[in-house]
Amino acid sequence: MNIERTAAVDARAAKHAALGDPSRLRIVDLLTLGDLSPSEIGAALGMPGNLLAHHLNVLESVGMVARSRSEADKRRSYVHLTDTALQGPTPGRVERASRVVFVCTANSARSQLAAALWSTRSSIPAASGGTHPADRIDPGAIATADRHALPLADQPPRALEAVVTDTDFVVTVCDNAHEEIGVTGHLHWSIPDPVRIGTDDAFDNAYDELERRIAELAPRLAAG
Repeated sequence: MNIERTAAVDARAAKHAALGDPSRLRIVDLLTLGDLSPSEIGAALGMPGNLLAHHLNVLESVGMVARSRSEADKRRSYVHLTDTALQGPTPGRVERASRVVFVCTANSARSQLAAALWSTRSSIPAASGGTHPADRIDPGAIATADRHALPLADQPPRALEAVVTDTDFVVTVCDNAHEEIGVTGHLHWSIPDPVRIGTDDAFDNAYDELERRIAELAPRLAAG
């Protein structure tokens, strides 16, 4: 048997073995649509910290999850699925929404791009808002949309409270916004702030990550 093929099968088998534990399968299910801090995972599953740490270490050892430091509270980290986590096993969950609202702090880049990208993938309406809206959409976000031929809404950043309703499905795309609004959000995507760095690469990386996550979420979010 081809050595590379054997290694690929072994890697898939390791993932299946990791998911053979019901608790680890539940963790992956939680992470299939958004990022969570270890404390948020523990609260969702009613799991003590030492046991959760063990399960996260197992999932990390087989390449299914990774951790990133919060840009807001540096003591906090977020757990997310890796790009290849679901190659082989395919757990997941389905949600329903009448509208999707993407949120970041300034509503000047990530949330604006996310709402525009969502409209290319789903018929469910989308909007965006900020916890502390800026005066204008960041020029880097406009340039990024132009590079990718993405139509961007011609409207200034808006305050979240002026946009969101009780029936909206809220996705935070900014650590600061997520930690500020807490359980108001349904999903969190821990995406680094491209405005803070200011380079084309930073904006393109944010765009690519938003596009990847929206492509995964859109078919699993039903209208309703």
